[in-house]
Amino acid sequence: MSERATALERGIALYLSHLTVERGLAANSLSAYRRDLGRYQEFCLSRGVSDPASVDDALLADFLVALRTGDDTHKPLAASSSGRCIVAVRGFHKFAAREGLSTFDPAKEVRPPTMTTRLPKAISVSEVEAILEAASAVDGPRGLRDRALLELLYGTGARISEVIGLAVDDVDVESASVRLSGKGGKQRVVPVGRMALAALDAYLVRGRPVLAASGRSGGALFLNARGGQLTRQSAWVLLSEAVERSGIGIEVSPHTMRHSFATHLLDGGADVRVVQELLGHASVTTTQIYTLVTVDKLREVYALAHPRARL
Repeated sequence: MSERATALERGIALYLSHLTVERGLAANSLSAYRRDLGRYQEFCLSRGVSDPASVDDALLADFLVALRTGDDTHKPLAASSSGRCIVAVRGFHKFAAREGLSTFDPAKEVRPPTMTTRLPKAISVSEVEAILEAASAVDGPRGLRDRALLELLYGTGARISEVIGLAVDDVDVESASVRLSGKGGKQRVVPVGRMALAALDAYLVRGRPVLAASGRSGGALFLNARGGQLTRQSAWVLLSEAVERSGIGIEVSPHTMRHSFATHLLDGGADVRVVQELLGHASVTTTQIYTLVTVDKLREVYALAHPRARL
């Protein structure tokens, strides 16, 4: 550290050393702190403030604005990134006050920005149907496989990894259900609807035996052209191709099918705890984000249908 370093620079260096030695922060976390505090130091010096004891509420407020709006040398930060930066600044000023580098903590009342809830992306029932029909456009066993896989994705709300990991023995046609292995190896049995069951039956009878003849399937339900287990990447590709053929003009991922499954169930009046069990969520809190989507739908219907809402 140069003898000409400012009190702010020395304070930040001491804090980073504290994070390394006393807190044992991981290299990536330490790098993020160093980058965020470097930006803060640069901002303070540009305002003529070179001592943590001289920082006040107004300076911190200006810094928060600068994080979100950007400047000539920095791009605007998203809420998550600016929140991380604010955490670093709060930590530094708390440290500075404790170590006697400042007589008070000006960042004590500063709070990271509230994170906006990112609503799950769902598509309409008609768009789902268009994709499923487009999957059947491929002739032969591949078309039967693609339709069965996508019907199962939407019909059960399963994760793509859960569907790809299915074995033939996991399908119970008689009880119209499948056994899925979710996160942490936790298993759940979910019902399979009539349309998905019909697609699975067609694939098992006329599609899978043809694919299995090309190699060793090992009992996997969904096979590739060489007779091996279908991969996640291949499942993404076949979905993307079906979406393109459907002409709906939007991007759809396997998780979009899962989101749509949950949203459409709740729109139809399903209890959120039932949807939780079907999705394999450990907590109902995770599932409740889908209720925000349905509330938006209710508002839309209300605005269009209620006579006093249309005035």
